Amino acid sequence: MRTERQRVSAAQAGSADAFGELVRDYRHGLLRFLLTRCASYADAEDALQDTMMSAFRYIRSYDERWRFSTWLYRIAIRNAAKLRVPEVVELGDLRDEESDPLLQCIADSDAENLWINARRLLNDEVFAAMWLRYAEDMSVKDISRALDRSPSWTKVNLLRGRKALDVELNNAVNQGKAYG
Repeated sequence: MRTERQRVSAAQAGSADAFGELVRDYRHGLLRFLLTRCASYADAEDALQDTMMSAFRYIRSYDERWRFSTWLYRIAIRNAAKLRVPEVVELGDLRDEESDPLLQCIADSDAENLWINARRLLNDEVFAAMWLRYAEDMSVKDISRALDRSPSWTKVNLLRGRKALDVELNNAVNQGKAYG
């Protein structure tokens, strides 16, 4: 099995098979990310397709000094912005079918509620930074590159995003205690 770097190099040399492997590696994660930024599942799929077509078209411009995922997510962010509507899409279509359905439903609901609240509370860029950090497990350095921001901006806004969500969570807990 080839490494990602080998697949990228082969794709840059014109290998459609190598690019297909890269698409398989990133399709699910990119779709999950785009679902948080698009108004519908169909829009997210369109943005994903546009992202992959742009990546294929411009693969030779990819600079190996950076992570491939950073480059790809940056393209996805730009494509999602073209379709941007402030509605949030449910993530239920991405369940892991092999796990316990009840536990998966509860976990999906908790995760959805967290990201729905984050989407409502945070501006687009802070939300994108939070998603890339916590849903996609990207480093601050890679998030900075993907969002075309400084590492300092990224760190500060990740902190602000966490604080905003913490305040919201504490308010919800306190309201629950008052009514419970």
